[in-house]
Amino acid sequence: MNIKKISCIIVTFLLFIGNVHAQYDKEQFFFRGRQQLIDSKYAMAIETFNTLIKADTALYEALFFRGIAKYNLGDFYGSQTDFSKAIELNPVFTQAYHYRAISYGQTGQYDKALLDLEQAIQLRPNFSGLYYSRGITFFLQQQFQKAIEDFNQYIRYEPKEYYTYINRGTCYLLQKDTVRALEDYNQAMLLNPFDSDIYSRRARIYAMKKENEKALADFNKSLQLDSANTLSYFGRSLLYYENKQIAESLEDLNKVLELDPDNSLTYYNRALIRSEIGDLDNALEDYSKVILFNPGNVLVYYNRAFVLSELDRNYEAIDDLSKAIELYPDFANAYINRSYLKTRTGQLADAKKDYETAQQKIKEFRIKFADSTYVDDFADTSKQYNKLLAFDADFSKKNFAQDLLTSRRVDITIKPLFKFAVGVPSSKLPLNKQYFYPKLDEFIKQAGELLAINISNSEPKSNTTELIKFDSTVNERIAQSNKENSMLYFGKAVLQGQLQQYTSAMNYYTQAIEFDHLNPFLYFNRSAINSEMTDFVSSIDNSIQSIVLDNSGIGKAKAKQEIKILNYSDAINDLNKVLKLMPDFAYAYYNRGNLNCLSQQMPEAINDYTKAIELYPYLAEAYFNRGLVLIYLKDTEKGCMDVSKSGELGIEDAYAIIRKFCKHDNN
Repeated sequence: MNIKKISCIIVTFLLFIGNVHAQYDKEQFFFRGRQQLIDSKYAMAIETFNTLIKADTALYEALFFRGIAKYNLGDFYGSQTDFSKAIELNPVFTQAYHYRAISYGQTGQYDKALLDLEQAIQLRPNFSGLYYSRGITFFLQQQFQKAIEDFNQYIRYEPKEYYTYINRGTCYLLQKDTVRALEDYNQAMLLNPFDSDIYSRRARIYAMKKENEKALADFNKSLQLDSANTLSYFGRSLLYYENKQIAESLEDLNKVLELDPDNSLTYYNRALIRSEIGDLDNALEDYSKVILFNPGNVLVYYNRAFVLSELDRNYEAIDDLSKAIELYPDFANAYINRSYLKTRTGQLADAKKDYETAQQKIKEFRIKFADSTYVDDFADTSKQYNKLLAFDADFSKKNFAQDLLTSRRVDITIKPLFKFAVGVPSSKLPLNKQYFYPKLDEFIKQAGELLAINISNSEPKSNTTELIKFDSTVNERIAQSNKENSMLYFGKAVLQGQLQQYTSAMNYYTQAIEFDHLNPFLYFNRSAINSEMTDFVSSIDNSIQSIVLDNSGIGKAKAKQEIKILNYSDAINDLNKVLKLMPDFAYAYYNRGNLNCLSQQMPEAINDYTKAIELYPYLAEAYFNRGLVLIYLKDTEKGCMDVSKSGELGIEDAYAIIRKFCKHDNN
């Protein structure tokens, strides 16, 4: 658990508005939107407030409430934008300053948050919630004394809010004042004796003071109140370990992982215990999982090397020590142990070189810290690295424990290509936001004489039997036709594609193009089917790649077996022809952006999505995909703004991405 993790209970939004001088229908929309907020129907609320904002761009209350909805969906960048617009329209709107400050805090922009809270306090100095929020912000900046002063102010107004005592107690604890911390936790417990978290926190103080019986009693009480409190299981496992109750300690760690399968800190501790009891194969598996989550942690490679050496896998152990040295070049202990392993494997010259390097680094550190007893942990050859990692105090030290906190990896998928298909739904967007492109409308109308064809990037919900029936009908018309008709072959190609008869579909597209080589829509759909065929063939080999992001927003290519970037050049060439014939077709830029993305041509993908958005500003999928690419390239803030915009335009998946990658990491 990070030292920044606290029971941050944000004051819930105030569902009121000022005098809204509006027509009756506007009042009804406000009522509906506020009710949707109360019912936690945040995506629906955004749609409702979108309607109000469209009707009257000066309705700052509607912008404020839409910001509240975005905030509750985890879209903090989007909420900041809406609160800012509300403040522009009404510079004395206290709530907008307050909630923008809270949003800034969620994205780590603490200085901006403090400025907003100061402005809000000047406007409403008696509004107690502002002091609580500022206390939280000072806490997150690790200005604990200032946080305590603001919590004191809030307690004067609200003496029975138990969570304020929890937060103030945590501030005292981080100032090493365990007496006052205990007093505050006890007071919180008097106000709410049924909060599992309070017992867990007090237990940790007792554990720090070596009052293990009291600590164990509090952990047990915490788990009695909340059997899913992973921190209490984790803390109790440390107590059991200290009491030499190894089986019980492992049982609690197993419970943590049952509830939170991606908790890498727990895997790390379990690996240490398994190593200690000789369960080396399982220890190795646990270390490998930690590395999967946190590939930049030096301690994991170092400790895994010992397990590998115990299993006589010396060359792999050398590789792990080399990785530890790569991550921390002054890690003297790693040089010493690599020297030993190289001696065991007959690499005597390299072993001698490693030993000499280690001695030189130890000497340099001792000279550097000659006036103190401190020797850097990673240069101290007597240092042991098999201590279980524990509570907040451990993480506040300058070591690598921070990297061991929970980190999850998520496979994400860009929104798919647009293409013509039978039976796809029409757009749900209001008429004024739908894509207006006369050439496209004319082509769909022309195709409609043959089949009910539309353009969409959603999966067609067509009955296979009906498709086969349509396919037979088109076959008959092709047989009866005595002229070269590109639309007949186009229709046949569409149907074959939906039936996943890709080779046949490609042949029919090619024939259609031979009859009408200046029709850009034929190339457009051939490109989409070519791409699908490429993915399908690769999936048979079990090697199709996806984009993978971890919590830090680092993008990686990942394959099920091996990394293999697929070849979409033919599909891209078809889209190039489309854009040569029709340079203002938004969907062609969007599709090419997708194919460039899948080809790992990320700058080109961004350019294509940007052009698509310029031509069609309501193309939500382009915002979504561009946002993912920007996050992949570690331009997280811009990426999150794009994903936020896609959510505003109706893509519900956006908020899962925002919650995962766009929240400042306070955990």
